[in-house]
Amino acid sequence: MAKKTAKTNAIRMIEQQKIPHEVLEYTIDDSAVDGISVAQKINQKIEMVFKTLIAANGKGQFYVFVIPVAKELDLKAAAKIAGEKKVELIAVKELLGLTGYVRGGCSPVGMKKLFPTFIDQSAEQLDFMIVSAGKIGMQMKLSPAHLLKVVNAKYGELTV
Repeated sequence: MAKKTAKTNAIRMIEQQKIPHEVLEYTIDDSAVDGISVAQKINQKIEMVFKTLIAANGKGQFYVFVIPVAKELDLKAAAKIAGEKKVELIAVKELLGLTGYVRGGCSPVGMKKLFPTFIDQSAEQLDFMIVSAGKIGMQMKLSPAHLLKVVNAKYGELTV
């Protein structure tokens, strides 16, 4: 009998909206859960795998940025697209309470609240992209257009 995949909020939300996707699982026993290691573990090109970062304006407004795992968020570009003077990444300790997800398992889909979300424009050209499925050891593969729709995101130039 095949092992049953646990459902996360992200997967439930994707399935409720009947969005075609594929769940990719990987081992976490070596503690390598950074994006580049994850891409290698799931046997995918690094440029197809994206990480989810949360930033704040310092006044209680939060933003979600989905960028390629091998890149860094350009905070000036992020602030500009969010219509803010400045944004800073939140502390890891704030992540779980704010999103319901932990570092390494933060999905742009199914957070406690839908925050303004921006996806790096490099995703727009891809047939599919891979983001966290809401749990360390689990990723989901879906079309960028579907992700854009489900989280009401906008594309933008976000990386250094």
